[in-house]
Amino acid sequence: MSAVPESAGAEPGGRRVTMPERAGPGAAEGPPRQRDPGAGREGEELGASARRIADRVLSCPDVADLSRGPFGVVATHLPGGFVPGVAVRDDAIEVDIVARYGRPLPEVADLVRDAIGDLAGGRRVDVTIADVVTDDGGRKE
Repeated sequence: MSAVPESAGAEPGGRRVTMPERAGPGAAEGPPRQRDPGAGREGEELGASARRIADRVLSCPDVADLSRGPFGVVATHLPGGFVPGVAVRDDAIEVDIVARYGRPLPEVADLVRDAIGDLAGGRRVDVTIADVVTDDGGRKE
């Protein structure tokens, strides 16, 4: 009988969370390597797509900059770098922006969606406005 309770590692709702095994004494090698989602031709296409989306978003006059979100996780990771502020996923594209003060924020989000609509490939486009700045770069409260 194990000293570890059956519920150990379970999330609320009963889903079990598994942790990868670590290499230790006596282990010939670490855990099996996982395929890099940004590697190969798919990664090149993903990177080009994320960069085009970022360029289009930044070309919108009401967008001052891209944001990586509150925890820095909104980005498309690629070999050798990343595209901040744009997360390209299978079902959606997430864009986090810093808007310029003036235009109503829902309109800014709609303009961003329109600007990248043809690059979305049928995916939903989620726009988050992380901050608002004035023309001189100062934050507007």
